Amino acid sequence: MIIGEKVALFLGGTLFGSAGLKILSGKDARKVYAHTTAAVLRGKDEVMKHVELVQEGCSDILAEAKQINADRRKAEEAEYIEESAEA
Repeated sequence: MIIGEKVALFLGGTLFGSAGLKILSGKDARKVYAHTTAAVLRGKDEVMKHVELVQEGCSDILAEAKQINADRRKAEEAEYIEESAEA
């Protein structure tokens, strides 16, 4: 009985797979795939535009932060020199 069930499942899977391949390789299915892929590519382009905007903003923030640290370092060095001169 178990062997019969396994054979039936195997045959059913083979038939379903064969029919599925014919359905998936048809002209209508190819059109659906092409339109879906085109939509995904458009979505990717939009996401990349937003990524570029965020990267530009982050670059500006990073440059400003580096400038702040450089200014702070110069101020600390000047303060240290003044303290050393006084002592």
